Amino acid sequence: MAKKDKVSETPATALLRQHGVNFTEHPYEYLEHGGAQHSAQVLGMDPFAVVKTLIMQDQDAKPLVVLMHGNRKVSTKNLARQIGFKSVEPCAPEVANRHSGYLVGGTSPFATRRQMPVFIEETILALPRICINGGRRGYLVGIDPQVCVQLLAAQPVNCALAE
Repeated sequence: MAKKDKVSETPATALLRQHGVNFTEHPYEYLEHGGAQHSAQVLGMDPFAVVKTLIMQDQDAKPLVVLMHGNRKVSTKNLARQIGFKSVEPCAPEVANRHSGYLVGGTSPFATRRQMPVFIEETILALPRICINGGRRGYLVGIDPQVCVQLLAAQPVNCALAE
């Protein structure tokens, strides 16, 4: 798919447009289990600036969203401690799909099916622009990371581990 191809609207892009957010579109060939590292590589981007959207759950199975650098892992222990939970763990893919309304690999933090608290790795907020999933596998949108705070009330956390 050429870079200039327009991708059809998703709930995420509809929400961004509704709020007047300027974003760039970055379609790419999706690779099963390729993750943010793959998308960064094929799009020629720094994986540190490609942000993955992770659906996790607390000890009571209540869902939450974590936004993390594409080349970092989440320290669930640090995250739980910082947000005052006993534990945090990734949701099973089918559970994540149900909470977000998106398919794993195409999960956007914008316009999720269910309202969930959003936590963002604080170093993401220092970046001038990020690429984050636009609501479909093989589709990223480029935005100012402050949009995550403005539209999602994302709370900064410090829970990154090197991959």
